[in-house]
Order: sequence, then structure tokens, then C-alpha cells
Amino acid sequence: MADNKITVSRTIDASADALFDVLSNPQRHAELDGSGFIRSDEKTDRIQAVGDVFTMNMSGEHMGGEYQTDNHVTGYAKDKLLAWQTAPAGTQPPGWEWVWELAPQGPDATLVTHTYDWSKVTDKDLLAKVKFPLVEESQLEDTLGKLAESVAS
Repeated sequence: MADNKITVSRTIDASADALFDVLSNPQRHAELDGSGFIRSDEKTDRIQAVGDVFTMNMSGEHMGGEYQTDNHVTGYAKDKLLAWQTAPAGTQPPGWEWVWELAPQGPDATLVTHTYDWSKVTDKDLLAKVKFPLVEESQLEDTLGKLAESVAS
């Protein structure tokens, strides 16, 4: 683990296309979440481009219970890359980012790399209030396991 990010990888027995189909659909994110924070999608459309914003219903003690996040898409390459920065609903992202990278390992296997990066968070008040990382490496690994289950035949 670097000081300001956590990266986990796993080869999943599925095509990059099948994995991207799940990851680009915010309605599926709650079933993938190894942190337990995501409750549901707030009726957002499939992620289709950089600049898209999708809203999630969340719950966590770090925010005093129920809350919403707006997720601003910062990276998009079909079947290869999805990335977004998260912010409390109605605000601009303070700098942490979720990145999914897909590298085909043949027709039915894909190396999936998932990164949680808070290196761009510079707000000293936020850094004093929020104890990064909010999501641990084991929870990111659980997310990869749930992604693998979501595409298993």
C-alpha cells in the first residue's frame, strides 16, 4: 500500500466486456461493495462518458448514518477503464478517486485492478476530520470477489 492509495488486482474468469457491463451500471454497485457503505443507486443511468455523474445512497458512521454521494466520472474507456471521484451530494469532489482497470488475459479472463486513491485530497480540515483510508485493502479484495461472483455463469 502506498501512503495515499490502495491497489488490489485479481484475474477474473470473464471477458472485459462482461465485467465492464457490470461496473458501468450503478444499479449493480451495491452488490459489489465490500465496504458495506453503498445501499443503492439513486436511479442513475449507465456510465457512458467522462463527465457523467451518478448518485449513490450510502450509510456509514463516518457521515453520521444515511447520506448520498455524487460520483463524477473522470476516466472512461469502454472495456478498459472506469474512474470517478466521489463527493457528498451537491458538492464538488474533494479529491479521492476510485479507478477500475481491465486488461484482457484471453477471451474469457481479465486482470482487474481496483485502486482507491486519496492522494489528491488537500483540504486540511477534511484530512483532520476523515481518517483515510475509509475503505481497507481487505474490503477492496472483497469487492473483487463480489465482482467475480456477479459474472460467474
